[in-house]
Amino acid sequence: MSKKTATASSYSITMRLHTSPDPGVVGEVATAISTAGGMVTAIDVAESTGRRLTVDVTCSAADAEHAAALQDAVGTVPGVEVHKVSDRTFLLHLGGKIEVASKVPLKTRDDMSMAYTPGVGRVAEAIAADPDDLHRLTIKGNAVAVVTDGSAVLGLGNLGPGAALPVMEGKAALFKRFGAINAWPICLDTQDVDEIVRTVELIAPVFGGVNLEDIAAPRCFEIEARLRERLDIPVFHDDQHGTAIVVLAALTNALRVVDKKLDTVRIVVAGAGAAGTAIVRLLLAAGAGDVVVVDIHGALSADDASLPPAHRDLAAVTNHEHRRGDLRTVLAGADVFIGVSAPRILAPEWIPTMAPHPVVFALANPDPEVDPAQAARHAAVVASGRSDYPNQINNVLAFPGVFRGLLDARAANVTTEMMLGAADAIAHVVTDEELNASFIMPTVFHPEVHHAVATAISGH
Repeated sequence: MSKKTATASSYSITMRLHTSPDPGVVGEVATAISTAGGMVTAIDVAESTGRRLTVDVTCSAADAEHAAALQDAVGTVPGVEVHKVSDRTFLLHLGGKIEVASKVPLKTRDDMSMAYTPGVGRVAEAIAADPDDLHRLTIKGNAVAVVTDGSAVLGLGNLGPGAALPVMEGKAALFKRFGAINAWPICLDTQDVDEIVRTVELIAPVFGGVNLEDIAAPRCFEIEARLRERLDIPVFHDDQHGTAIVVLAALTNALRVVDKKLDTVRIVVAGAGAAGTAIVRLLLAAGAGDVVVVDIHGALSADDASLPPAHRDLAAVTNHEHRRGDLRTVLAGADVFIGVSAPRILAPEWIPTMAPHPVVFALANPDPEVDPAQAARHAAVVASGRSDYPNQINNVLAFPGVFRGLLDARAANVTTEMMLGAADAIAHVVTDEELNASFIMPTVFHPEVHHAVATAISGH
């Protein structure tokens, strides 16, 4: 097995070591970690006596298996005992990642009488008399429900509502950090469409918007459609539409790099689930003229009577030449590959069969359809969903600004025009001077990106 190399802090560990007082031992520990492919990020002496040092060594690994290998490597250094190992990602999650805090002081009896009884009663009566005051006098005007049934958690599958909670907490934290929006994780212990729809209806009075998250296809399509019909607040399935927005933004800039036009390129999309469907529909709305969708069985074609309903609808608006065959077959001659499917389905040697200056977006996470480094040997522009390669395509670029704009505009729904505007706003945060094959997307920490998206949304 090839030696693994540290890449990201998501597999960062801190080892508490008991060592002999010989200062050279610490250097041997650092060498052992480096030799095993790890990256030392901090070494701290926690305690020192004449007989023993207690040393905390923090290092990054490639994955959980690699982290265990680093621990074993350190344990072989003479004079070193690995006393305790802490996974820094798990430590960060202890007690959860979000909390509720009061915006008003509650220090005196006077404070209490206004924030709660008896003063709050007057506010309640005012809202009952004029329900429009609900947005102005409560949290509703800046609140989003992050709703999941746990059926499609990240790329990990049907893990259920409890396992989905740390992901939804993270989503809520991102809403606050990048959109100044209060968001609550709502993890439902049901995967019944009727129950999910009715539950969200019942809690809707508290929220100014609903973000559906990690709900498996095709159930997610029906849930979103029914909630949009029944609620007077915007409903946005981020796995569909957030992904579509950032992919369109990235493709806009990738095509700027290779000097091609959206209406003339041929695009192959691998994956016909929630994300793939939304990407295709937004690309078509933006003017894409030649799109072929491929699933595990091959290209979707309208003349294939065996397709299930959702795939049949998708085939009806794509693959106008009725191409058939597997991914390798339909990829030949294509200008763009967009993968939202499964790991390692695209062999690097297929990329040279594409049109000159091909664009490859391998977005399966955490393991993409093709290794980005290998794809970069053949493609003009490569992007992935990972943070450890150039050109990360990340939904965080979209959804905080999307909801900020929706809430500010008191919008009742999300339109295709809004999403097209958001994609264009993200793309053009990258200036002509900055744009190149390794920089087609702004960082999520760019000071303008979320404001630009919010402005684009509220302006429609």
